[in-house]
Amino acid sequence: MKIAIVHDWIIDIGGAERCLKEIYNLYLADVYTLVFKEESVKSLGIDLNRVHASFINRLLWATKKYKNYLPLFPVAIEQFDLSSYDVIISSSHAVAKGVLTNVNQLHICYCYTPIRYAWDLYYQYLNEMNLKKGLKGSIVRLILHYIRIWDYSTTNRVNYFIAISRHIARRIKKTYGRDSIVIYPPVDVDRFELCTKKDNFYLTVSRMVPYKRIDLIVEAFSNMPDKKLIVIGNGPELNKIKKIAGKNIEFLEYQKDDVVKEYMQKARAFVFAAEEDFGIVSVEAQACGTPVIAYGRGGALETVIENKTGIFFKEQTIENLIKAVRNFEIREDTFDPYEIRKNAERFSRERFKREFKEFVDGKIEEFYR
Repeated sequence: MKIAIVHDWIIDIGGAERCLKEIYNLYLADVYTLVFKEESVKSLGIDLNRVHASFINRLLWATKKYKNYLPLFPVAIEQFDLSSYDVIISSSHAVAKGVLTNVNQLHICYCYTPIRYAWDLYYQYLNEMNLKKGLKGSIVRLILHYIRIWDYSTTNRVNYFIAISRHIARRIKKTYGRDSIVIYPPVDVDRFELCTKKDNFYLTVSRMVPYKRIDLIVEAFSNMPDKKLIVIGNGPELNKIKKIAGKNIEFLEYQKDDVVKEYMQKARAFVFAAEEDFGIVSVEAQACGTPVIAYGRGGALETVIENKTGIFFKEQTIENLIKAVRNFEIREDTFDPYEIRKNAERFSRERFKREFKEFVDGKIEEFYR
């Protein structure tokens, strides 16, 4: 049985790339992607000889400015000739699911989300990029309109959808009209040892991009000067966020994994303000026995157990987050680090590999019976 894996791009190593690594290790398949960095591929343990890139990989500044080539993504993904493969597994948060397949091929899509900036976050994206007016805005809106039409038209190229959470399963149903099963992403919980002794600081770890709402967290803690907040991560919003921060907030920017782990282990609580598709980082914090203060939407509702492993706030406002922090401190002693750790173990790599392989192998057997 010849298998190909299609992944949108392999540039930075995030949650989707960690999933790709586990899928690759299960099947040792050829990997097709729009664009890649050699060092990123190597860090995932993928054989460079098995990686096939699109023509975009040869364009100017492809690995740094690849998103500028968005209008070419549909054409590029459709240029991959996968006709010699029996099974295609797409690992998709953008266009990977749009590869061309034939009636004799089984296509299973592990879907992180339908394209955010074309669907759910469309208006937010336009507002943040100041693209609601002007010629440039009109061009971008036309491109995203075209991307939406193409994206929806490729839905039936997939035989089976797997969603990374129930939240994404609902989004797939709303956007594509397709049912999906849920297999949660792999979290390397074994790398995050339990720590029961906590220090007197709060922590957030994130890329500094608008939808992560680190600005909200920083503003809320700036209004609580008696509470220390440590912020780890880099990104385009960093300097803007620093300008609104009080003296009780410390920015460590990028840190190596072992340093991040140490802060997660020692934090009084981990603060998480985004509406995430799943939210691997909050599970990693729980693996350390650290409770989570999270926005009560999206994947957090599936990874955090209210009043047992964390506290939810219902609206993305400074007032709601401050209230949640105060509620947490009132009941802080009721949070059991061992129970918090136990909850995180539900999302282990071993569980992912077992569930993913059982589903894919079962569908292969059905398809080629």
